Amino acid sequence: MTTSHRILGAVAATGAAALVLSGCVAKSDVTAGAAFDVSSTDSACSVSGTTAESGTLTFEVTNDSGQVSEFYLLADDGLRIVGEVENIAPSASRTLTVVAQPGDYFTLCKPGMIGEGVGKSAFTVTGERVTVDGPDAEQKQQAVDLYAAFVKDQVGQLVPAVEDLVAAYEAGDDDTARSLFPLTRAFYERIEPVAEALGDLDPRIDYREVDAVAEGLDWTGFHRIEKDLWVPAQDALNADGETPAWQDWAPSTTEERADFGDLLLADVQELYDYVHSDDFTETLDDQGIGGISNGAIALLDEVATGKISGEEDWWSGTDLYDFAANVEGSKMAFSLVQDFAEAQGDDGAALVAEIESGYAALEESLAAHGSLTDGFVGYSELTDADKREFTDLINALAEPLSQLTGTVLD
Repeated sequence: MTTSHRILGAVAATGAAALVLSGCVAKSDVTAGAAFDVSSTDSACSVSGTTAESGTLTFEVTNDSGQVSEFYLLADDGLRIVGEVENIAPSASRTLTVVAQPGDYFTLCKPGMIGEGVGKSAFTVTGERVTVDGPDAEQKQQAVDLYAAFVKDQVGQLVPAVEDLVAAYEAGDDDTARSLFPLTRAFYERIEPVAEALGDLDPRIDYREVDAVAEGLDWTGFHRIEKDLWVPAQDALNADGETPAWQDWAPSTTEERADFGDLLLADVQELYDYVHSDDFTETLDDQGIGGISNGAIALLDEVATGKISGEEDWWSGTDLYDFAANVEGSKMAFSLVQDFAEAQGDDGAALVAEIESGYAALEESLAAHGSLTDGFVGYSELTDADKREFTDLINALAEPLSQLTGTVLD
């Protein structure tokens, strides 16, 4: 499948972005702009400098590759997009302008506009924090634009990851497919509420067997593949604790694997096409920052209702990967709206502090069992005490997080 060609067609109508971190700024507080030249090739992302003083930064990006490319300035977590410029045609140049606060960042190019990108390098901003002012509506729109960029980036990495997973699955290379399964799902889990809003797309991609059967749906997607990769014992029970694992199920034949793999590829491509469409942009614009805030809440709910119980990845036991990705996506969405909550005075600032503390505690607890980079222990290795700790931490974070949307919309 020539995904890169189809994807280029899907995004041909999108324009370049020039995003400003933290909205408008008082001109008297902005340091005279530092300018950098960027060369994006098929294998490198060369930036003319790696440090700058806080203030307005300009990146003049030239695409020296043979593919349409993108350039990103990422926050220190490597997930949150501070600024991006996309759809840079071969031999063309585009400019990204951001107002950068002191901190650690990364620069990255993405030739072909899919995958994890190339040339990821550290970029440091020093100096004093820039004072933010300007129209509230403009700052809120920028938060929406940055969330859209994050979703596009995650889905752009999901597509080739699914291709690799499906290729191994269809070829019967189960060891490789098992190693790819939880890492591939992480891209989806960070932005899952977007797919859930699209009717039957999330059920086709991510329904468990018991849910599909209960709703009379054809069972396809990640978890259909999962069961083939981790074939249950003959006497095992399904995630409902009642239905025999082999009831109305048998390991897929080679032909069936090809069908299920191709269906997952098509459904993920549909998700990609949607997040690069005008409909997606209009939906996010209509929801505004309340939609972003609600997304942070929804992702934590995903942890509480599925991952913490071990019912999501029932056969593979890779639930902690999903757990961690949900938390990352939730925290990223929160980071885009926390300034608006803090702007509501002492109560807003206290709410943000409580939420930040909740995320930190949850991340610390997760880190005791592994990481997305190095791998997590299987869910069956968690003790009852471990699960109670996770539950308590999720509940402690969920309560203040539930107040976030009302606060940012005040």
